[in-house]
Amino acid sequence: MMLRITILATLLAASSAWTAEPATTTRRGAFSQIAGAAAAAALVSTSSPGAASALDGCPSGANNCVRKSWSPPAGASKDDAITAVRAALNSYPQEGQNKVDGGGWTLTSDDLGSGGSARVEFRSSGTGFFAKSFNGGRPFVDDLALDVDASGTVQVKSSSRIGDSDMGVNAKRVDYLANSLKAKGWSV
Repeated sequence: MMLRITILATLLAASSAWTAEPATTTRRGAFSQIAGAAAAAALVSTSSPGAASALDGCPSGANNCVRKSWSPPAGASKDDAITAVRAALNSYPQEGQNKVDGGGWTLTSDDLGSGGSARVEFRSSGTGFFAKSFNGGRPFVDDLALDVDASGTVQVKSSSRIGDSDMGVNAKRVDYLANSLKAKGWSV
């Protein structure tokens, strides 16, 4: 975060140094300022932690969202990572686990093979007090997003569609998948 602030301050300084007055700014000086700003912008896009991922972070203070990063074992390719992620997803029980996702799950988007992303919709059982009281008896729906980058690192985000708190459901889901990968040598 500090690197991001420093780079943004540099960009602001470079942009404020730019003036339309030809007497104070030469073309070479202007080009130098623009090139410096472009280099700093490129540094921000390649060095910031989620820049390679299409996933947004969880909102500040969110109690219904989990955002993690998982790294494959050394020497694993992106294809190896995709195979392992797909196996972890397929091992997730449709009947849920640890009192989570009793309504099953559906793979809503599978672009792991070509683009490196997948989206899954999880449903609670809808039979508990909270579902009956706060969601009209319908199951709560959560979304899981996975993005695999060129190095095989997986960005994962699990979040509730509604509500302010998920009672730990998203963390249990992500932990289940992470433990499946951890057993195969992943850093989670």
